[in-house]
Amino acid sequence: MSGQTVPADFSGHMLDLDEDEDLEVFSKNTSLADGSPMPNSPSSMVNQYRLEDEEEQQDAYTKDIFVSVDNPESHVTAIETFIMYRVVTKTTRSEFDSSEYEVRRRYQDFLWLRSRLEENHPTLIVHPLPEKFVMKSMVERFNNDFIETRRKALHRFLNKISDHPILSCSEHFKVFLTAEELMSHRKQGPGFLSRMGETVRAVANSVRGLRSRPEEFTVMQEYVENFSSKICSVDKVTQRIIKEQKEYLDELKQYSPTYTQWAESEEELAEPLKGVASCVERCSKETEEQIQHLSEALVPALHEYVLCAETLKAVMRRRDNIQAEYEAKNEALASRKADQESLQDEVDGLADRVELANNALKVDWSRWQNSMRTDLRSAFISTSEKNVEYYEKCLAVWESFLLSQRLEPGAQRDGEDAC
Repeated sequence: MSGQTVPADFSGHMLDLDEDEDLEVFSKNTSLADGSPMPNSPSSMVNQYRLEDEEEQQDAYTKDIFVSVDNPESHVTAIETFIMYRVVTKTTRSEFDSSEYEVRRRYQDFLWLRSRLEENHPTLIVHPLPEKFVMKSMVERFNNDFIETRRKALHRFLNKISDHPILSCSEHFKVFLTAEELMSHRKQGPGFLSRMGETVRAVANSVRGLRSRPEEFTVMQEYVENFSSKICSVDKVTQRIIKEQKEYLDELKQYSPTYTQWAESEEELAEPLKGVASCVERCSKETEEQIQHLSEALVPALHEYVLCAETLKAVMRRRDNIQAEYEAKNEALASRKADQESLQDEVDGLADRVELANNALKVDWSRWQNSMRTDLRSAFISTSEKNVEYYEKCLAVWESFLLSQRLEPGAQRDGEDAC
């Protein structure tokens, strides 16, 4: 395939999560001993947080374009196998000739769109795409889990673009959503020599370096490095926890039958042994659901922002390159006496470009911050809710076992008298 991986880019601010006080869970009692009202249950608190988020999002703007990615289909040719996804768009925007479109796109088409958006808006933050090749823990490239994971990521990518006030108005985005075929449009992009020239110029600017980066962008750069370190660490630990939980689940599945077999040879202990076997089996099912939730809710959110961290670094590099090119031309203007007028025009144009790049990044930085905090907060709340549910269910399982093993006092005395 001819698709090339485009560097990711995003910007943001540090996770600014307040330290929550310990949450106490109360059951049945409607008030505390001192008469103060009972705290909300974990699930009701989660619902409250989600309601607040939804209200904030609804108040922010009225959405006028809706995009979905679904119905993946495998295509096999003589030289390659690839997946085509259905992209459905519904919109009320006047620049579209129709209110609804349905097209088929493959992964390379998404790469093309992202590349064009980056080229036209170098310091805007274009949401990252999932990796081109097989993701970690995926055995086969086109198995159902991999396809569904990628479909969700592509759906999220297009919706992030459609929510962006500038990128959503891009002509390339409109073409992607509406054109029956993209090949002719993809051929209209910059040629190989043009791209090579841009690359050489970017490398030269990075080698030359900056004389003085504005303080606010130095702060951003430091944040990016810190954010990248933290989110990568959390992502790796989460992956390790899931791996260990899967190993624990395998042990549980072997554990329950052992008690069942033991009960067959211990008549006096048969009932409690069978009870333990049942509890272990029920807890293993809850553990399996817990692992699935972490894999589908928390892991994708964390990994997405690992990619976002790389996106941020790419955006910062492009901003620095634009400034470095301006500084180089400005120095040339000061040292050369000939062609002063033409050089001055170039310097003025580059000065405007630096200002536009800086302003675009500052505005998008704030947007990304808000989006990142909303996304991660939602993932953390969802995970917390599932954790509470998981431990409450396991606790209830073992409590029911304990209750079943407790003898009534009268029954216990009768047994002693019989002895």
